[in-house]
Amino acid sequence: MLDVNQISRILPHRYPMLLVDRIVEMEPDRIVGLKNVTANEPFFAGHFPGFPVMPGVLIVEAMAQVGGVLVLYDVPDRERKLVLFGAIEGAKFRRLVVPGDQLRIEVKLLKKKASVCKMSAVATVDGAVAAEAVLLCKLGEMPLDAASR
Repeated sequence: MLDVNQISRILPHRYPMLLVDRIVEMEPDRIVGLKNVTANEPFFAGHFPGFPVMPGVLIVEAMAQVGGVLVLYDVPDRERKLVLFGAIEGAKFRRLVVPGDQLRIEVKLLKKKASVCKMSAVATVDGAVAAEAVLLCKLGEMPLDAASR
């Protein structure tokens, strides 16, 4: 449905922090994105040498970015907006994510009130839950000088 170039027009993230490769489903209150975890990810050099494991914090970030696409998709001036963490609740990590895995990230909008959103997120690999969390985010304004970069 959306490829990485289209995602880059919605999210301000860029390599190496853009952690969404494709959006495959999207409804007004639900979205599914994919992250292909490759051996050349920069974080694998140090996490962990000889036993590469995707850091849990980056799995949560990938979930938040998929949610960010959902939140920003219909925002007319989204190039001036940022989706910022407010809280991460109940994060659980259930399976290691390693090179060659494909994360399927499903995010559901639980509540939206003005500029604050609450979303549930689940990341799976081959149908097995890798991580889950409830994410609270706030839609904020990007400073004018940053938006032009």
